[in-house]
Amino acid sequence: MDKVALLIPCYNEEKTIAKVIEDARRFLPEAVVYVYDNNSTDNTAKIAKEHGAIVRQERQQGKGNVLRRMFREIDAECYVLTDGDDTYPLENAKEMVRLVLEEKADMVVGDRLSSTYFSENKRPFHNLGNSMVRGSINGLFHCDIKDIMTGYRTFSYNFVKTFPVLSKGFEIETEMTIHAVNNNMQIANVIVDYRDRPEGSESKLNTYSDGFKVLRTIARLFRVYKPMQFFSLVSLVLLLISFGFFLPVFLDYVKTGLVAKFPTLIVCGFVALAAIQSFFAGMILSNNANKDRRDFEFQLGLIEMMRKQNEK
Repeated sequence: MDKVALLIPCYNEEKTIAKVIEDARRFLPEAVVYVYDNNSTDNTAKIAKEHGAIVRQERQQGKGNVLRRMFREIDAECYVLTDGDDTYPLENAKEMVRLVLEEKADMVVGDRLSSTYFSENKRPFHNLGNSMVRGSINGLFHCDIKDIMTGYRTFSYNFVKTFPVLSKGFEIETEMTIHAVNNNMQIANVIVDYRDRPEGSESKLNTYSDGFKVLRTIARLFRVYKPMQFFSLVSLVLLLISFGFFLPVFLDYVKTGLVAKFPTLIVCGFVALAAIQSFFAGMILSNNANKDRRDFEFQLGLIEMMRKQNEK
């Protein structure tokens, strides 16, 4: 088992990967550097190997797919995740590793949004998207995470081996954050500087399509992890719709003593029934979610036992 493993998922980063590895050697010399090439069409893998990194391949396209393989194949006491585009300064890695190894943090977030991100980033919709995602997750999950979409993090062994990677692409950062929050894992925050990509290096993130995927992931995980709240909201919306259509029918009945719109009244009844069903579905799924949390704590104990055996 490695003491510290530096994980670098890469897709066409030949212009910057050498500097990222050199910075790793300088600021985190104890780390074993792993570069996972995700079908690059340039010399990313060749350059990484020449600079002493352990280079492996992941054929399924997407950052989530790369992280799934990384987390399965690598055993370490502390994992450092960064990008191969040289936008994250590895000067902060030492402190982020310390928080995992000494303070027992499960996930340390490299917080760009509290420093230079909004001034360095040249894509205004990315700024808006980061703020929207941060606000929605902090509101829905009652937490205070400073930077949701950052690709610069450190993890404990327990986090990595209990995290079920479901996302295929860039929405993976959102999934990791919600997993840690929902399972009451210890999260720390380190403010880091952000620098935009150097000239000639292109982002693989699509502002609109990947942004919608992130928002869809938030909705999906809110339904999975907070079913009572999710289905209560659905139930409330359905009740309001039912009441909105029922009110004119009821007022007509008060005035005339007759029900002139029987089809509307029938639809109102079915919508109200759907609202009641939604509420009880939330109750049932909430019990299942509580059982999943208990099972997770049991699984965490087994993972901790495995970690101690690997250290011997």
